[in-house]
Parts: sequence; structure tokens; C-alpha cells
Amino acid sequence: MVQGVQIHSNVAPKAQEIILTEPALTFLAALHRTFEPTRQSLLNARADRQRKWDSGEPLDFPPETAAIRAEAAWHCVAPGPGLEDRRVEITGPTDRKMVINALNSGAKAFMADFEDSSAPTFANMVNGQVNLRDAVRREVDFESNGKKYKLSEKPAVLLVRPRGWHLDEPRVTVDNAPVSGSVFDFALYFFHNAHELIQRGSGPYFYLPKMEHYLEARLWNDIFLFSQSYIGIPHNTIRATVLIETLPAAFQMEEILFELRNHSAGLNCGRWDYIFSFIKKQRANRGAVLPDRKDVTMTVGFMDAYVRLLIQTCHRRKVAAMGGMAAQIPIKDDPKANEIAMEKVRADKLREVTAGHDGTWIAHPAIEQIARPIFDQHMRGPNQYHVRREDVRVAAADLLNNNVPGRITVAGVRENVSASLAYMAAWIGGNGCIPLNYLMEDAATAEITRVQLWQWVKYGSRMETGEAVTAELVDELVSELAPGVKKIAPGVKESDVKIAAEYLKKQVRKEWPSEFLTSDLMSYLAVADGVPAKWQKAAL
Repeated sequence: MVQGVQIHSNVAPKAQEIILTEPALTFLAALHRTFEPTRQSLLNARADRQRKWDSGEPLDFPPETAAIRAEAAWHCVAPGPGLEDRRVEITGPTDRKMVINALNSGAKAFMADFEDSSAPTFANMVNGQVNLRDAVRREVDFESNGKKYKLSEKPAVLLVRPRGWHLDEPRVTVDNAPVSGSVFDFALYFFHNAHELIQRGSGPYFYLPKMEHYLEARLWNDIFLFSQSYIGIPHNTIRATVLIETLPAAFQMEEILFELRNHSAGLNCGRWDYIFSFIKKQRANRGAVLPDRKDVTMTVGFMDAYVRLLIQTCHRRKVAAMGGMAAQIPIKDDPKANEIAMEKVRADKLREVTAGHDGTWIAHPAIEQIARPIFDQHMRGPNQYHVRREDVRVAAADLLNNNVPGRITVAGVRENVSASLAYMAAWIGGNGCIPLNYLMEDAATAEITRVQLWQWVKYGSRMETGEAVTAELVDELVSELAPGVKKIAPGVKESDVKIAAEYLKKQVRKEWPSEFLTSDLMSYLAVADGVPAKWQKAAL
């Protein structure tokens, strides 16, 4: 329909009619042609920085932006309509039932996720856009198995998380190059909904994931300026919350806010991806080996420093400091175990609100009734911007403090293998958000388990038994645990488990771990969507 734009997969007729329209694809092509060279340059810069860290150059606060950090006068823009009070936000994928239940959950906001909790099949991505378009217009009601799903009179405020800068969208090319997954997700939601959202007293609000440098935030800001002009809405209408979920970004919180200061809605502690990044970015540092995943809590050195710095930074610049995810889901068949799990949620949310956070994340509607009363009790106003945390002094060494009490246990290694296999198999099959051991897990979980296994093998780490974690041990555990994956993750296919198993075996043998398993495994989704071979990256 649009010169230079090709769609390499089939979509449902409704999606074609209302989402992949000629005007929307024209806008998408304009964004691609304007900003794709910058994206590629920034991705190349990531690889260059990693090589420097591998050679021993330490991570540190950028010297060239010291004046931005020192200047007290600048502040970010005021919250957008509906974002003044964000005490509880729920997150999840964009399927129709989830969208309705999340918007009706009682949470202040819903982050509809095209990223870590969505496997990016083309149907998931495009049908998700249909669902969000309908939700914005209050037309998302539907009936399934005799049950009616209807939007409430006062649903949560909607925010949208596009994919990270590293992911392509191979089903759509512009001038014979795949478009950015980030730009694809942003462009279609913004183009179809920005005017409608503004008319309804809200606005186009986003969460931005996995940035590693303030120049990546500048790229988003340039896209926002371009896009607002393109459709004819005032500049500074968009609001974006940045997830600080990479180790390099923790050293550049001030700079990221500065770049987005006229569109910023704050920062979020993306805790699980942050642990993943902490390991991955220090892959050449034998001293950065971490113990079992369960021992890497929010109170260990590097996590505590990151949280304190984030709250201080946000409140200094008068924006929201959002807390992390409570991944727990109710345990219906075991009241005692459920109470233990819910007590962990209460303790986590109490820690967050008393530290100064302005809100928190949950993954299940039932958890809203636990998280909200804690914030209601301890946060009397709409936020805590007045909690300046001037007592905080965080140095580079604090953000790199890898003194984490704990051990590498046989159970921990087994759990990592099991979780990796289950999640990756589900993801390849098109499901990006699955319950495992009464936790709602997304791609960040699989990433932590994958790089921990790699790290333990790479450095010959020993378990509490004295036995070393080796590639051969991982092979044995994969062979033992793979047959049971279908029990803990119902619906996965044996063929997908086999792909996940072979991938994990290869990963623990690599010199360096892959940057993202989602990039590696995307080729399987592209093949399933019928994408021509020239646009498929080689399956790993």
C-alpha cells in the first residue's frame, strides 16, 4: 500500500483494516527513514562499550555530563493527566482478556506490554494493537465461553511498553530493511490513539525498556518531537517512564531524565532485568559471580544502592520513582503457602513505600488488594516527590558492589535449568508470560537463569557440595528436566522444548553469552509467521 513498505506475514482482516492502514504505514516508514541510522549507530556503540568493559575499563558516571548532574535548577515536566497518583500499576500482555481484567483491577495504571511478557508473534503484536485501540475507545468488551468481559466505568490509566531498541520487526520492511520493533509498537499505538486519548482527558503514555545510554533516551525524545508534529498535537504531550533495568543506565539516570525532561514521567526499578544486566555487562569479571537467584534480593549491596539513587534522582527532578514487580500470584490450593507468599509481597511493598517510592508494580489483579493498602497507609498524598533522600550518597563502587551473601546450590542450578527451558519453550510457542512456581514469569526470568548458568560454567563455580558447575552437568540436567517441562508449563510443544534445550546447551559453552535470547530465538517466530528466508536471521 505504501511505497517501500512490505508486510511479510498474514494478519487478521480486522487488524489489516484498522491497524495496518496506509496512513499508519506511511507514518511508520517516515519514522524508519528518519531514525533507523541513529538506532543502528547506538546499537553499534553498545558493542564498542562492552569491548572496553571486557578489557577492564570500569563502569562509571560519564564525565562529559557532570554539569547536568551538578545543576540543581532543571526539573522535568509536570505529570500528565491521570499520572499524578500511580501508587499501584499492573502489568501484562495485550491479549483482550488481560487488557480488560487489568484495566478493571483497581490499579491506578496498566502497563500494556509488547515487550518481555509478550512473545512477539505477528498476531500477538498486531492483535494487541487492535485490543488497545478498542480499549481506548471503550469498545473492548467481548464474550468467551459464556462469560462477558466488560470495561468498568473508571478503568486504569493506560501506558504502553514497546519492545527494546535491540529487537527488529522482521515481518515489516521499509526500503528492504526490517523496521525497529520499538518504532513499530510505538508508531501504531501513537498514530491510532493519541488524538482519542487527549480528547478523553488522558494522553499517549509509554514505558521505555532496556536503554543503556542517555543518547538512546535522546533518540526517543527526537521521535516524540517528530511524532507530535506529524499528527498535529502539542509538543510535550507524550509522557514516558524509563525502566532502569541495565547496569549502564544506572550510572546515567540524571542524563536520561534530562534528555526526556519535557516528556518524562519518571523512572522505574526494573529489578529482574537489572540483575540480568549486572551479570551480562560484567561478563569478564570473575568477581561478579552471583549466588542462587533467590539470594539476589533488593537488600543486597548493588540492588539497594540502585534503588536509593533512583529515588533520590527522580525526586530531585520532580518525577515518579516507581518500584519493582511483585511477581507473586495467589496459591489457591495451599492457604499456608499462599499466606507466606503474600507476606513477602507486603514486606516488599512496605520497603518500597518507606524508602520513598511513588508506586509499585504487580502482575496479578488479586495482589492490588495487598499492595494498595500499604501505599495508602504510608503515602498520604498522590506521590512522595517531597521525599528528597538528601542523605543518599551513591558512588560507582556502590552500584558495582557484588558482595551478595548466599551460595550456589544444587537446587538453584536445577531451578535455573528448569525455568530456562520452560520459559523459552513457551516463548517459542507464542506465550511470553507464564506462571512458574506461583510466580508470573516473563523474559527477564529466563535471561537471569540463562546468564547465571553461563557465568557459573565460565568461571568453574562450585556448588555447596564442592562439585563444579560444568557444561556437562548442565547437559545432564537438561536431559533430566526437559521431559517434565510440559507439566510445569502446560501447552508447550515437545519440538519447542527441544529447541530450548539445544539453545541452552550451546549458550553455556559460548565465550560470551548472547545479548538477548529473544533476539536469538526471534527467527523461529519469523519462520512460523511465513517470513521469507532473506529476512530471517539464522536460528541459534
